[in-house]
Amino acid sequence: MPPYTLPPYSTSEIEVAAFIVLPLLIVALLAWGTLAAWRRAGATAARARRVMLLVSLGAAAWMSATWTVASRGTFLDFTSTPPPFAGLVAGVIVLSVVIALSPLGRRLASLPLWVLVAVQGFRLPLELAMHRLAERGIMPEQMSYSGRNFDIVTGITALVVAALVWRGLAGPGLVRLWNLMGLALLANIVTVAIISTPRFAAFGPDRVNVFVMVTPFVWLPAVLVLAALAGHLLIFRALRAPFRTASAAPAY
Repeated sequence: MPPYTLPPYSTSEIEVAAFIVLPLLIVALLAWGTLAAWRRAGATAARARRVMLLVSLGAAAWMSATWTVASRGTFLDFTSTPPPFAGLVAGVIVLSVVIALSPLGRRLASLPLWVLVAVQGFRLPLELAMHRLAERGIMPEQMSYSGRNFDIVTGITALVVAALVWRGLAGPGLVRLWNLMGLALLANIVTVAIISTPRFAAFGPDRVNVFVMVTPFVWLPAVLVLAALAGHLLIFRALRAPFRTASAAPAY
């Protein structure tokens, strides 16, 4: 296994801690969304809490598994075909689709559009943290907004679009256009990240992407990319729902 190394870093640093705090925040929002969605559907408080607990345990198991594998250095192995990291990428895509198309996804898609859009605002602080990592040489520059990653636009506009929809100043049409843009920008950075791995090294051997294969950065693809992709798919599902009210507030 090649000796891939990163500059020293500590989880006490803001830009590093972000890769722990943001995934935990996403899971907390998933738990809240599950509870709210089940209550909106008429489930009892006890039933909604049980479902929330099951979803939270599933998320915790996924996070624990990916953290454990990354801590062992397994994802840094690019001598195997396919490399283990390819399995993580495939797992993230499959899980995103499964979540969006599942009964859980159907319930989550019943939440107000502004809520579903606002959640994607996590991509703004994420991109700021990634930019700082690029400045420190932990992450290759092409994966930051000073390179080929423009996903910060999604994070900023998510907050603007969500506010407009919440205030009744915009509706499903704007959300649909925004969602297409966000999905395209997500596909762009995922592609850049993949072709930057040691197997391809598209930007040169000195600019490879290995930081997402170690802790805590493994939660970038395992949780944050998963949340972004599943979130876009949920919004598309929500937009297909007949007679939905874009700005309706969640009921408890």
